[in-house]
Amino acid sequence: MSELLGPIMFVVVFLLIFVGYPVAFSLGGVALIFAVIGVEMGFFGWAFLAAFPERVFGVMSNQILLAVPFFIFMGTMLERSRLAEDLLRTIGLLFGPLRGGLALAVVLVGTLLAAATGVVGASVVAMGMISLPIMLRYGYSEELSSGVICASGTLGQIVPPSVVLVVLADQLAISVGDLFIGSLVPGLMLAGFYALYVVGVAFFRPASAPAMPAEERAEVAGLLMLVQVVRALLPPLFLILVVLGSIFAGVATPTEAGALGALGAMVLAGFNRRLNLRTLRSTMEETAKLTTMVVFLLIGSTLFSLVFRGVYGDEWIEGLLTNLPGGQIGLLVTANLAVFLLGFFIDFFEIAFIILPLIVPAAGALGIEGEMMVWFGVMLGMNLQTSFLTPPFGFSLFYLRGVAPKQVTTGAIYRGALPFIGIQLLALGLVICFPGLVTSFIG
Repeated sequence: MSELLGPIMFVVVFLLIFVGYPVAFSLGGVALIFAVIGVEMGFFGWAFLAAFPERVFGVMSNQILLAVPFFIFMGTMLERSRLAEDLLRTIGLLFGPLRGGLALAVVLVGTLLAAATGVVGASVVAMGMISLPIMLRYGYSEELSSGVICASGTLGQIVPPSVVLVVLADQLAISVGDLFIGSLVPGLMLAGFYALYVVGVAFFRPASAPAMPAEERAEVAGLLMLVQVVRALLPPLFLILVVLGSIFAGVATPTEAGALGALGAMVLAGFNRRLNLRTLRSTMEETAKLTTMVVFLLIGSTLFSLVFRGVYGDEWIEGLLTNLPGGQIGLLVTANLAVFLLGFFIDFFEIAFIILPLIVPAAGALGIEGEMMVWFGVMLGMNLQTSFLTPPFGFSLFYLRGVAPKQVTTGAIYRGALPFIGIQLLALGLVICFPGLVTSFIG
């Protein structure tokens, strides 16, 4: 019975999560219950739990995690000050006259917003409110319109500076800067695949992605003034260059770059006369909510991993994963399959905090370290990104459902996401088969 305590603990926490109990409390509550059981069965004494306050203090003093609220603040400020809205409208006007142009504009803006914000919810909501009604008005199919918005919005998961990549770097004990650099090419490759799919749909099914009507092109052309394009594009591009450039050049740490990005977002909002007390307050509230969620998940997962290790659950997991047929390949298949399937039901942060502490020791034991651990992190990041699109609980699907017109059914949103899930799995497969897509750019 004693050797089954770790597996039972693992099963109980997932049962609580799947019935809808909050994940942070599921982790912490199960850990406390099994801590008592562990003491009574003689696995460890109460003194063993004295390590928990020290670990919590380590979480709170972690300089890497300090980048999380900064990047959340930067992205939320750009969204609340409507700078993202200006960017979306301008790119839409540029590409609108092309067949499939509005969908291509969504992909491009999704990529730019990903690099400027790193927050998926803000990107999907902004594009859903602005682009979806326009695309439907010009005759785009509900499925293509919904799918391209949901998928492009998730690029904030893998294109740096991503909040998820910061968390992954912390959990994998690798450099955030290296993970940012390693994820850049796969992220841009994925955006390119989205664009190719849109072009293919426009070519083979032109009725699903028509160009703007000819009678409206003259009006659109008149609106495309150079000043408008420059004012909408250059400020966010400059902010992206400053934030990512400072990290890639080694001038600033991700935390310092995040603070600079937060300040830069406020400067841009002020320059456009949109920085007011209401905007600042709503941005701070949203940042506090998301950061608090991350911290509570961290605390719950810290206690869970401590007790899980105390009942030798870590040895059970490591032995299970390292003895899989195929060695590293078996681990990769199992890890990716587990992350993908869990993405149907639980949040990406929850997967990161529950699964990664179990997988990482096995990965290290099988020789995945250094640059290959960065590749491992990018691979998991792309897999976690898929969780935003997979029904029934894909968060990107819910974000769009909340702002979509009534004529767009939930079924249409789900059907629209399916081709993009396939594209993401294709890109994930390429990253797995060709690690050089990640490691070639790490100095």
